Formats: sequence, structure tokens, C-alpha cells
Amino acid sequence: MSRTTTAVTLVAMVAAALSGAAAISPPAAAQALAPARLEVPLGLDLYLPAPETNPLDAGKIALGRMLFFDPRLSVDGTMSCSTCHDPARAFADDKPVAEGVFGRKGTRNVPTLVNRGYGASHFLDGRAASLENQVLQPIENRNELGYNLQLLVATLGNDTTYRAEFQQTFGGLAVAGTLAEALASYVRSILSGNAAVDRYLNGDRRALSSQQLAGMRIFVGRGNCSACHVGANFTDEEFHNTGVAWVAMKPTSDNEPATDFADVGRYAVTGAPRDLGAFKTPTLREIASTAPYMHDGSLASLAEVIDFYDRGGTHNPRFDRRIQPLGLTPAEKEALLSYLDALGGTVQEGTP
Repeated sequence: MSRTTTAVTLVAMVAAALSGAAAISPPAAAQALAPARLEVPLGLDLYLPAPETNPLDAGKIALGRMLFFDPRLSVDGTMSCSTCHDPARAFADDKPVAEGVFGRKGTRNVPTLVNRGYGASHFLDGRAASLENQVLQPIENRNELGYNLQLLVATLGNDTTYRAEFQQTFGGLAVAGTLAEALASYVRSILSGNAAVDRYLNGDRRALSSQQLAGMRIFVGRGNCSACHVGANFTDEEFHNTGVAWVAMKPTSDNEPATDFADVGRYAVTGAPRDLGAFKTPTLREIASTAPYMHDGSLASLAEVIDFYDRGGTHNPRFDRRIQPLGLTPAEKEALLSYLDALGGTVQEGTP
């Protein structure tokens, strides 16, 4: 793949994806997918990064796709990765927080997987530095797929099809490392681009309506949305406290204020006070398909998200001061919503 990167203008920081991601059926076998190079859709960086230890390969992508849709990755055989990361919903789901095996609930909303190959870190608190590390954690998480990794590897080794696929792709039986490499390779193939905004920025001046253009101006101007939702993937890959997790302030024994968050966010990873209540900036590509919103799924619609930021978020001692009340009119809110709705593009996955 070319290492050439796409130029990102100020307006380009604004654009992104969503529309309707068509439902995708799981493949019968990895061989059903013909080997081919990934075609990066319009609007994305042409260089799709992958670690030197796990370069993109059509065989790994195809094997990862088999695994992604296989309910045998869960302890009771009822759920696959695609249960929560539904292709029909831009690889997210419609629940406030994740729901795993036996009806167990997590504490955070399921993020979309589109364009995660460009991510600097993974999970809403950034605890995984690579996709290879990220993809295994939901398998072992009690509240998600709830399986023992070694038992899963043994199960795959006893399956005739998987034994042949891992042998052909990696030259041996499945182990945790090759399982991670295959799943991570497939996730890197999940791309969203070619949105109306991408087409507009590439010369199609009819791609956006006048209302959407007004929304774009608010996004990069008065709304200052592009301060965090920046670049080709509309995220700075950083962590911000917008106050969603803030509960209250309560005094300590020495009369010094102590912050109280329902979820401490990035702080659990770094231990740095500045990260209390901070969560990763999500991509805005395919944003209209991934409701509900925020790390806890507490906002049901994009209109509610716009209202939240229009109010200036929820102030607290660790609040990101770039977030200020906007005072948008109803017409301006509608324009911004129309722009976000226009960020839907083409979702592709696997190999052609």
C-alpha cells in the first residue's frame, strides 16, 4: 500500500462517515474470500498502519473474519464478536452498555470498530496499545464472551476446519498469539469512508446541501467540534473529561475537595489525576448508526449530544476547559445534526 498520506485541511477535519452500513453475513469458510489488497476508501489516509510483526495479509484477514462471526468464541456458544459489533450498526450495537453472556452487563458503551486500524490506542480508556492486545480482552472478560483463552485455543485446535486454516495461514496450530493476529488483521480491514463530506472535499460541490454546509461551518467554527474531532478519522485519539461521568464533589476529612466520578475513565490506566473522568474521543464516521452515545450510553440521540455540548458539558474539577456553552439556535442545531447525519459513508470489511 502506498505510504502517501492524504492532505488534511481544516474543513477536512470536519468530515466523516455514516449512512447505512449494509448487513454482512459471516463467511462459510476463509477460502471463500479471494486474496486481494485492501482498497482504502476516499477520505482516509492511504497508509493503513500495521505492526511489523503482523503485516496485513489476505489469509489472516479471512481467518480473522471466520473467528469474528463464530459464537464458539464465547463460553456458552451464544455470542460472537459480531453480536456486540454488529455490521448493520457500523460495528457497534444499540444498547447503552455492553451485554455479554448470561445477560451480564458491562459498564461502558460498545464503540464502533470502523477505522480502528488507524487508532493510537484502544478501548474507551486506551488501556490496549495495539489491536493485537485489544481483541483478546473481550474473549476473557467475564461480562463479555467470558471464555478461558487456553480452552478456546484447544477448541480451535480440535476443529478440522480451523486446524487447516491456522496451518495454512500461520504454519501451525492456533495459539493465543496467532488468534490475536488474525482477529486484529480482520478489524484493520473494517473501513469507513467515501462519505458525502469526503466527496465534497474532493471537488463534488453538490455532495452537501446548504444546511449541511452550514453545519460544517458550525463544526469547525463556533462549535469548535474539530478541536477534538480532527483529521481524516475525526478523532484526536486523545482523552477528555466532558463531565459525563461526574457525580458530585464531596469534602474530605481535611476539608480538601475530592472528586467523585461514576467511572474514573483513563485514570484507571495512568493513575494521573488529570485523567480522572476522561475518555477517548470517538470517531464521528458512521456516527448516526451508533446510538446511544457517550461512554455510558446515557444520551440516546445525536440531538441530545448536541444539546449536551450546547450547554457546555458538565463542569467539574478535571473538566476540559475547551468545552464552553455555545448558545446555538434551534436552526443551528438542526444544521449541525444534518451535517453529522451526512457523515455516513461506505463501510467495507474483509478482502474484496
